[in-house]
Amino acid sequence: MHSWPGSTYPLGATFDGNGTNFALFSEVADKVELCLFDNRRREKRVELIDVDAYIWHAYLPQVQPGQRYGYRVHGPNDPAKGLRCNPNKLLLDPYAKAVEGELNWNQSLFGYPFGEPDGRNDQNSAKSMMLGVVTNPFFDWTGDRHPRTPYAASFIYEAHVKGLTETLPGVPEEIRGTYAGIGHPVVTEHLRKLGVTAIELMPVHQFVDDGTLQEKGLSNYWGYNTIAFFAPHNAYASTGQRGEQVQEFKAMVKALHAAGIEVILDVVYNHTAEGNHLGPTLSMRGIDNAAYYRLVDDDKRFYMDYTGTGNSLNVGNPHALQLIMDSLRYWVLEMHVDGFRFDLASTLAREFYEVDKLSTFFELVQQDPVVSQVKLIAEPWDVGPGGYQVGNFPPQWTEWNGKYRDTVRDFWRGEPATLGEFASRFTGSADLYEHSGRRPVASINFVTAHDGFTLRDLVSYNEKHNDANGEGGKDGESHNRSYNLGVEGPTDDPDILTLRARQQRNFIATLLLSQGVPMLSHGDELGRTQQGNNNVYAQDSALSWVDWEHADQPLIEFTAAVAKLRAEHPTFRRSRFFDGRPVRQPEGGPVPDLVWLRPDGTIMAPEDWDAGFGKAIGVFLNGEGIRERDRRGERIVDRHFIVLFNAHDDTVEFTIPRHELSPEWEVLIDTAGRRADSDPVQPGDVIALEQRSLVVLRQHDPTPEEVDHSVAASLSAMVAAAKDEAPAPRTEAGT
Repeated sequence: MHSWPGSTYPLGATFDGNGTNFALFSEVADKVELCLFDNRRREKRVELIDVDAYIWHAYLPQVQPGQRYGYRVHGPNDPAKGLRCNPNKLLLDPYAKAVEGELNWNQSLFGYPFGEPDGRNDQNSAKSMMLGVVTNPFFDWTGDRHPRTPYAASFIYEAHVKGLTETLPGVPEEIRGTYAGIGHPVVTEHLRKLGVTAIELMPVHQFVDDGTLQEKGLSNYWGYNTIAFFAPHNAYASTGQRGEQVQEFKAMVKALHAAGIEVILDVVYNHTAEGNHLGPTLSMRGIDNAAYYRLVDDDKRFYMDYTGTGNSLNVGNPHALQLIMDSLRYWVLEMHVDGFRFDLASTLAREFYEVDKLSTFFELVQQDPVVSQVKLIAEPWDVGPGGYQVGNFPPQWTEWNGKYRDTVRDFWRGEPATLGEFASRFTGSADLYEHSGRRPVASINFVTAHDGFTLRDLVSYNEKHNDANGEGGKDGESHNRSYNLGVEGPTDDPDILTLRARQQRNFIATLLLSQGVPMLSHGDELGRTQQGNNNVYAQDSALSWVDWEHADQPLIEFTAAVAKLRAEHPTFRRSRFFDGRPVRQPEGGPVPDLVWLRPDGTIMAPEDWDAGFGKAIGVFLNGEGIRERDRRGERIVDRHFIVLFNAHDDTVEFTIPRHELSPEWEVLIDTAGRRADSDPVQPGDVIALEQRSLVVLRQHDPTPEEVDHSVAASLSAMVAAAKDEAPAPRTEAGT
């Protein structure tokens, strides 16, 4: 095998049309061997004799795409000093762009004999290891264009590659559960019907099935166990594993882009599948353990664990940081993805030990001309001390707003004293984001996600039912803020079923009409259930897949209708926070851009916010108060809206504010199904809002020529008369 001096950059295996350059970082290595495998898995070793700045490299002119390979790294093995080199362990290239096979769990994968964690195991692991694959970088991207949907107009759909399409009619069976399945027109048509602008895929970086799960007959279904940050997970490819998965992934992205849908990846850069000191030696552990992983200072046998998975990547090391940044750029430039959601992102802010939003990682992202231009979404917590950082990420970032989830769940299940917090979350969580100069779109609003109950289960179960996971029910969150409405699980009681269906509509309407960016978990729009299991991480089965056969079609139609309302009206997707300042009307006196209302139609007083019994509230949204301009520089003006919420378990009467200049109001949404498409509502009318229901009213305009912007004058007299009016504290209730 001819070997020429190669290049130190880029790292990994890079085919240039003639041959392949191989480059691997290791500061501790004494010798590095590139191992090439043929179709019979026979191994040929090529020593990398050239090394510059700790990069071992060579160029092999004969190596073409499809070639399988790995590394053997010779060097010191002293776990007490954090050194774990062992040339008997075949190692996966951290920069591998494709991976073939899966692990065959046995003792050869481990650096120690079972039962002797301080010993050394020199069994050859090659027959049990997955292999890196040289890929063809060329792909026909002709006509592809990033949708670049503004955050304010975005609607994110969180989905699992397999779970979304495994039972989906219309998708050919041979591509169900694959990248090709996600790109199929049946999927894109469904997403477009819902008004989805971005699909957020759960982990697609190559991950590992845990041996302990395999012993139980389970698997790592969610995929939060990454081993290769450049490689699309091979089990999601319908066409092959010798690089075909890369081409199939690119084709999926191109198809989604053609439908106007962005692709966001859920990425796991906080840890790897090598686990703690008792984990296997698969890749970085054997290449340069101390460079890639954060070790305990006074005993480097052990790993710092801020993730609950056994290890944490060492973001204080420039080479570990380079791995992350190179990976992010690769997925944007080569795979054309549109953004990332960072799992346990607080871990990436631990340059030392405390969470620091000014850490090197965030500085690198800020100045990177590629990564800084895509959507960056943080899961703003980890399991380490001080790890809950909702509202504290840098201005460039958006965040999964866990406080939104908790507050909206509490409000609709009827918890006391939630009005103030609910008002703040509904209006964009200014108390969390405005202090850092961010806007409402910094809040990624969600009620459910992959982790926890589905929406249907949220209104059907008080307790988790995780027996199928084989952990004695100890796994999964115990405090779910759910309410089963009287019966645990399935029931034939028509009244309870009616309320459960209504509650699902309440959650969806609240989510889509709140300021910020809504995120819907796949299947919630059609009533998906996991039978009370709130932690299906190991359930690759009908329990976790979307059940299309029993889809709740009316709920799909409702979701699509509310999403359409949001898309058509900038009132519900503002780029700026409400500020409470008066807006001059063509007729009548000025009225604030937002007014909170009591059920009697009067303005909320300061003492109303803390009333423990209060579970009903209304809000006037002033379409004249958007204070934004379109691309042509013209001021954006919308119609006015009133949204009424009743989380009580009884009917509440709401009075529509009265004023002689007020127009009629049309009922657009009634989650109780009583008034939609009814006659217009007059000022002063009383609406009996059913228990646990939501109503949306829009300024009624018979014709565009008769648009009357004076509706807000109906509130001007109340604003002037409300001498004691004061906005609730932003720390509790928003504007």
